[in-house]
Amino acid sequence: MADLKRYDVIIVGAGPAGMTAATYASRANLSVLMLDRGIYGGQMNNTADVENYPGFDTILGPDLAEKMYASSTQFGAEYGFGSVESVELQGQDRIVHTDMGDYVTKAIIIATGSEHIHLGVDGEEQYQGRGVSYCAVCDGAFFRDEDVLVIGGGDSAIEEGLYLTNLAKSVTVLHRRDKLRAQQIIQDRAFDNEKMAFRWHTEVLKITGDDEKVTGVDVINNQTQEVSHIDASGIFIYVGLMANTQGFENLNITDSEGWILTNEKMETTIPGVFAVGDVRAKTLRQITTAVGDGGIAGQAAYDYISSLPSVNEATTSVKANS
Repeated sequence: MADLKRYDVIIVGAGPAGMTAATYASRANLSVLMLDRGIYGGQMNNTADVENYPGFDTILGPDLAEKMYASSTQFGAEYGFGSVESVELQGQDRIVHTDMGDYVTKAIIIATGSEHIHLGVDGEEQYQGRGVSYCAVCDGAFFRDEDVLVIGGGDSAIEEGLYLTNLAKSVTVLHRRDKLRAQQIIQDRAFDNEKMAFRWHTEVLKITGDDEKVTGVDVINNQTQEVSHIDASGIFIYVGLMANTQGFENLNITDSEGWILTNEKMETTIPGVFAVGDVRAKTLRQITTAVGDGGIAGQAAYDYISSLPSVNEATTSVKANS
């Protein structure tokens, strides 16, 4: 391991939780590496207007991501690309194996977030990028003045549906229940929007299309069992999230649904392994809660490393080799 690059803290994921953890850990004079599979910012890059982040009446998601990134690197934290393939525990060392190389660290902060669950129906995979989307901000402009469907009933589904009303001719929400799960203020906006319609007790059986693009969906009413077809040019799917824990399976730190379990210090059951943000088992997944998690974990990582034997010599060596 002598030839591997060493850091005090490696943060896997560069969304709001990961970037905040980097700010706190690097400000405490720890050497920090943020690893991500793509561009920093996470799901903020797919968010139009952020209206509930303190300090801003409203701000574009990508703009907030830029500001957070600037903060996260101002004290020396490094940013790199890579997907974690596995984590190996060797005494006080945590060896992080990635597709871009291996690293050694004393503490890992997992901030890999979550991703959208797919419906798993015929036509979904076939028409991805040709009418099927999981991001209205990314793809909404392709459906200007057309009829689109939003599948789901939570915050993301209704917020994205509202965004689409600025572009589409009509937005119809398909929901398998008889009421929405979104926050009441978001529901009120949706019900007041004349371009939004709702079909209750409705489940998608199949996404239909021609050789080039989506043409609609076959649906079933789960009360009457009536099957019907709805014409649409775009299908936006928001039916839930699943934790991104690929590469950490061997650590056995998740609950039965795959979310990572932590205490209030963001500590998992493995010393030196922390988890923050949307990948963690929690009740509210928002930018503000992710930032809170990140700040706690950054400080907790410092406290953990400070408690290790010979920490002063190890940290001096890390700084010299960085």
